[in-house]
Amino acid sequence: MALLLGPAGVGLMGVYSSIADVAQSLAGMGIQSSGVRQIADAVGSEDEERVARTAVVLRRVAVALGTGGAVTLALLAGPISEVTFGNRQGTAGVALLSLAVLFREIAAGQGALIQGTRRIPDLARLTVLSALFGTVLTIPILYVWGTAGVVPSLVAVAAVSILTSSWYSRKIRLRDVTVTIPQMGRETRALLGLGSAFMVTAFLTVGAAYVIRVVVLRRVGFEAAGLYQAAWALGGLYVTFILQAMGADFYPRLTGIANDHAACNNLVNEQAHISLLLAGPGVLATLTLAPFVIALFYSPQFYPAVTILRWVCLGMTLRVIAWPMGYIVVAQGAKAIMIVTEVAAAVVHVGLAWILLPVIGLDGAGIAFFGLYVWHGVLIYAIVHRRTGFRWSPENLRLATLLLPVTALTFSLFYLLPSWMAVAVGLTLSALCGIHSAHILLALLPDGSTLRRLRSWLLRPSLPAGRSR
Repeated sequence: MALLLGPAGVGLMGVYSSIADVAQSLAGMGIQSSGVRQIADAVGSEDEERVARTAVVLRRVAVALGTGGAVTLALLAGPISEVTFGNRQGTAGVALLSLAVLFREIAAGQGALIQGTRRIPDLARLTVLSALFGTVLTIPILYVWGTAGVVPSLVAVAAVSILTSSWYSRKIRLRDVTVTIPQMGRETRALLGLGSAFMVTAFLTVGAAYVIRVVVLRRVGFEAAGLYQAAWALGGLYVTFILQAMGADFYPRLTGIANDHAACNNLVNEQAHISLLLAGPGVLATLTLAPFVIALFYSPQFYPAVTILRWVCLGMTLRVIAWPMGYIVVAQGAKAIMIVTEVAAAVVHVGLAWILLPVIGLDGAGIAFFGLYVWHGVLIYAIVHRRTGFRWSPENLRLATLLLPVTALTFSLFYLLPSWMAVAVGLTLSALCGIHSAHILLALLPDGSTLRRLRSWLLRPSLPAGRSR
């Protein structure tokens, strides 16, 4: 896509994707997250009829909300184009994007059912196949139509997500139930009651991302928007992969014990420990090899995004720390706190970008993302400590004390040393961090696992020559 479209085309795709994200967050009313919670709660009750009833309502509500969101976006396509691009030339593209909103919302409802029933292998297969089939469709569309194929490609990817999510959601055996109108009303109110808070928080998150892209687009241009999109995507690629994969099971589990503060805090500490061990080496390597990573995943035309990518990597390191704590508030359904924290995050993120972009250029968008997670990490820790008495475990404190200074040092090397020397030191630190993480992670595996046996074999001391084995 980078080779076919160039930085300006990638920037255009990022802006349209951001419009779709905002529209879906508003139209969806947070039912993807609230649906997971409702399904997980029903499964925990071991009431098969309740599980089936909740699933039926979830599907119907997803279709209704998706349809409403698509129609609304189509009707407002002109004003949205003017706000985003400064003219109405993108009206047709925004109107066509309404189909992507509909398809995404239906797929989100089906995905919530899969995640809520904790069918994690199916969720993994669904994610991989959706990405694979979406790529198979996207590349030919962009090859034939170029930038004119940006919106059709986004619609095609959304359509594929419906097919794959439908296939796996239908594998879930549910009891046949008839949902009465009063039951439909109660279940819908439950979904939307909690979902409204999820909707507000999701809207603030994607809304802030949309505003920053518009600011970059208006002040610097489409090419700069593409550079920012590339840095944003690459900086979050590894971390998002880990957090989404782990969160698929973590969120339903945490929901089941959200009111048991000791168990809840213990699970969050366990999750944070694994997240830091998995994410640390990858973030360090991405930060160190930023030019190579950009050339590999995009093209040399995107080299100006290197500094932004490094700032985003710093922010992602802090995101790994803050992410598990934030789920305590979500699992407890503390709607007011969820909204307040997201409002604060959006204000800080957009405010920093608004201030820094005119002063230091495009790098200011990356610094704003880092500043966001400095603020958000401190805030969310204070909140969960007050609500549940959460404290970092000694293991996590030691790990964070090691990872954060090493990450800051690696970042600073590129301002203090020649590039080749900074890369050499950064790769050494990344390798040492990777070995340390692998040593701890392999020790956590079950005794009979292949990787655990491999670790034991590698660490086995050599026997003196001539001694019988």
